[in-house]
Amino acid sequence: MKPFQQLTSQAIPLNMDNVDTDMIIPAQFLTQVTCDGYGQHLFQRLREQHTDFVFNSPKYQFSAILIAKENFGCGSSREHAVWALTQAGIKAIIAQSYSDIFYNNAIKNGVLLISLTPPIIAKMIKNAIDQNFILTIDLEKQTVTTSEDELFTFDFDPFRKTCFLKGQDDLDYLLEVTS
Repeated sequence: MKPFQQLTSQAIPLNMDNVDTDMIIPAQFLTQVTCDGYGQHLFQRLREQHTDFVFNSPKYQFSAILIAKENFGCGSSREHAVWALTQAGIKAIIAQSYSDIFYNNAIKNGVLLISLTPPIIAKMIKNAIDQNFILTIDLEKQTVTTSEDELFTFDFDPFRKTCFLKGQDDLDYLLEVTS
């Protein structure tokens, strides 16, 4: 894992609740024997069905922060969903809530998940749709700052925070504390 301290990026507005793992990476693409090759199929069905789908827009091509609504990553336990997101450049997701299995898969793969309240999420999504909306996430301070100079704080597990800041997965952490 790479250390995660700060991230500044344009935000991708995914104005959806209950984004399940099959939406993120459809089952027909789960044919690889490695964890590579999934990013190109991120939200494939939605991209094919809706030409105006946010991930079809060149505007968000290099964005690393995704904003979604409630219950992101629900559905099956496939870790492939996290692999597809990371391979497409997503390093952080801001949503109201996440499924437990997706949350653990994301954290273990170095994707920072931040939970904020529905009114904040709604405002961020609106701003990201309407304008070039830049967010800065500071994990050390546990803050999200908008391009409009709004500042929001978030809670994050202290153990996971330490691992993210140092770029350690669980095994790296155990090896460090036992040596």
